[in-house]
Amino acid sequence: MSVHVEVDVTSGVPVYEQVRAQVVAHVAAGRLSPGDRLPTIRALATDLGLAPGTVARAYRELEQAGVVATRRRTGTVVADDAAGGQDSAAHSAARRAATAYVTAARAAGLTTDEALDLVRGALLT
Repeated sequence: MSVHVEVDVTSGVPVYEQVRAQVVAHVAAGRLSPGDRLPTIRALATDLGLAPGTVARAYRELEQAGVVATRRRTGTVVADDAAGGQDSAAHSAARRAATAYVTAARAAGLTTDEALDLVRGALLT
């Protein structure tokens, strides 16, 4: 996996959920495509300093959601239908808007949590 995953053990969000959410975000943003291989559970756990069971839970939930598939000999890969129709014009426009928002939020000096809080608030209106 050529994308970056990091965890914050001091966060109130469970670590397995942080891993799961980041993989989903990478798929949604197009940084991971169907067929892309994720690191083994043991390798990712070692890289992140986590117990293998924690990464295994994240992968299990990703598989149950249809985001990844585990295949013999190839390991865990992004599922063929993981994009779920995300190549539509509407999705592309939303992706561009999200990228523009992130650029503006970073330029304004917002933390990730502050930027996400603004998005969550906007989604509730």
